[in-house]
Amino acid sequence: MKLKTFSYNQLDTFVHRLSGLSKLVCFLLLTSAIMFTYDTRVIIGVLILSYIMILVSKIRFSQIKVMLIYVGIFLLFNFILTFLFSPQYGVEIYGTRHELFKIAGPYVMTAEQLFYQVTKFLKYLSVIPLGIIFILTTNPSEFASSLNGIGVSYRVCTSLALTLRYFPDVAADYNTISLAQQARGIEMSAKASLIDRLKRTASILIPLIMTTMERIDIISNAMDLRGFGKHPKRTWYMKKPLKKADYLAMAVSLVVLLVSLYVRFFINHSIYWNPFI
Repeated sequence: MKLKTFSYNQLDTFVHRLSGLSKLVCFLLLTSAIMFTYDTRVIIGVLILSYIMILVSKIRFSQIKVMLIYVGIFLLFNFILTFLFSPQYGVEIYGTRHELFKIAGPYVMTAEQLFYQVTKFLKYLSVIPLGIIFILTTNPSEFASSLNGIGVSYRVCTSLALTLRYFPDVAADYNTISLAQQARGIEMSAKASLIDRLKRTASILIPLIMTTMERIDIISNAMDLRGFGKHPKRTWYMKKPLKKADYLAMAVSLVVLLVSLYVRFFINHSIYWNPFI
């Protein structure tokens, strides 16, 4: 079976069988656990857990390759810019200074700065798999029905479901426009320089936005013609009740959050873990 790029795929795994509501709760709890701390030990623990869940959910690299490339570029630029604008921020945080090597002027790489930036890098790296798991293993309609079951307006739920369904459409439109540009003689492969490829990729954004706006207009008109929003309630074709596995997953995620908070307030007494003292 060929899996779609960055979209929901129906597979029979433990993660896929979970309710969309429980996966949302787990996502929020685990991301909160990462946000509330700069303790590398906690972050690495969540990172390992998230990548284990990627393996369990059978998500293939080909599904997320494009996204990972852009994320990698973002993380690289973030790492460099953090050092350029705050080369001594790590020293301010940890209160010590261990010089590793000097670059030029005020730009001296210290162990504290390097440790801070690596920790920040790992924070991003641990959140990304959680979002990938949620999007690629959650049926949009089932997720919308779960949210509506706890009191969220079905109008909001439907909007979220349409948003999740639209990710693969945007990716497909991007690929179609890119192929059309290449058919006109615009080189966008590895043969062109990186700068040229970035410029030509940016030129795809305008037709992509126009295509997106046209699709939004068609969907809006279709929903209006069918009387969407007229009644205060609606029924759902797909609705999955919470099971033992859902409560177990949410309980584990809650424990991770509590451990993160305990480490922050009772062990480190700070958002940062200082290994230099």
